[in-house]
Amino acid sequence: MGVDPASAMLREAERLLGPARDRVTLVEGYIDDAPSGPFDAATCLLTLHFLAAPERERTVRSIHARLRPGAPFVAAHASFPQGVSARRRWLDRYRAYAVASGVDAEQAGKARAAVDAHLPALDPGDDEAILRAGGFSEVEVFFAAFTWRGWVARA
Repeated sequence: MGVDPASAMLREAERLLGPARDRVTLVEGYIDDAPSGPFDAATCLLTLHFLAAPERERTVRSIHARLRPGAPFVAAHASFPQGVSARRRWLDRYRAYAVASGVDAEQAGKARAAVDAHLPALDPGDDEAILRAGGFSEVEVFFAAFTWRGWVARA
């Protein structure tokens, strides 16, 4: 089962699935458009950072409600310290890494500004608290790179 609000992403999923496509149901929409389950596992990749904290928690609760007890959940998204000076420092690192990787400095600056203005990223501790409030236990960070974090948890 794959759920995504972007039809282009679902088309890419179809392409990548190739011959396994007939084994997967793809749904254009959001978590509330997904079947109730129960599912054996779930992932939420590069999505939660677009949601403000209350909607993020509601989404996490909805994912939890669709999982079998003890089922693993993996989430990965932007999550970095949010104090004023810390946020500035992390976003400056984000920009510097892009430039060092070959991105035009002006474009990297625009991307940094867009992330700063429009991405409701949270502090990693707040993200962990949302996973726990959403019903998950055994919440652990398993991945961290610059502004990115990945968690694994159990329903």
